[in-house]
Amino acid sequence: MALFGRRRNRDEDEEPTSVPADADADEGFPVPVEAPDGPYDEEDEPDDEQPRLDLGSIRVPVPDGAQLQVEMDPAGPVRAVHVLTPVGQITLNAYAAPRSGGLWREVCGELAEQLRGDGASVRSHAGDWGQELGATLGEATLRFIGVDGPRWMLRGVVATRPELVDPATAALRDMIRGTVVVRGDSPMPVRTPLQIDLPRAIAEHIAAQNAEQQQQ
Repeated sequence: MALFGRRRNRDEDEEPTSVPADADADEGFPVPVEAPDGPYDEEDEPDDEQPRLDLGSIRVPVPDGAQLQVEMDPAGPVRAVHVLTPVGQITLNAYAAPRSGGLWREVCGELAEQLRGDGASVRSHAGDWGQELGATLGEATLRFIGVDGPRWMLRGVVATRPELVDPATAALRDMIRGTVVVRGDSPMPVRTPLQIDLPRAIAEHIAAQNAEQQQQ
């Protein structure tokens, strides 16, 4: 199941097409009166001494006791790093976005359409940064949260059990709130995933595991 949406080729500064995200939602999603401090652009990274896992394009606060699961693309690059917590699996990714923002609303509509096409029950929710998407597919419950930043969009998703959706959503929001996005200055087409780079220790561990498996 594709969880991001159909990719289109267009210039970075081109305005996104407005796609209504009407997944069983009330009309409109109010912007919070007092928006959360994070996520942060690299230029605004706080000096809060909070430990963050440096993944190149994103620096993510990982909860104590969490485990990491790395998803590799068959061609070699890292596709995603999943954070496994007691309440669910959390995944954050950042993407290039237009200067004018608004990409998350467009993606919301596409996600709702795709999830429904896969047989999921989909609802929209008002969250800390505006609209969130919730979906139930089989025994799994998903919550998607997106934040539009300066020339980037951060998208997070947590997969959990129905009875854990509230603490799982809270954990996802906390992780998003503490994340730093490193967009860089290079021009990129809208929706291009920002590259994920593993810390050396993790990359060496994965390489050692792969070599051991090949010897067996």
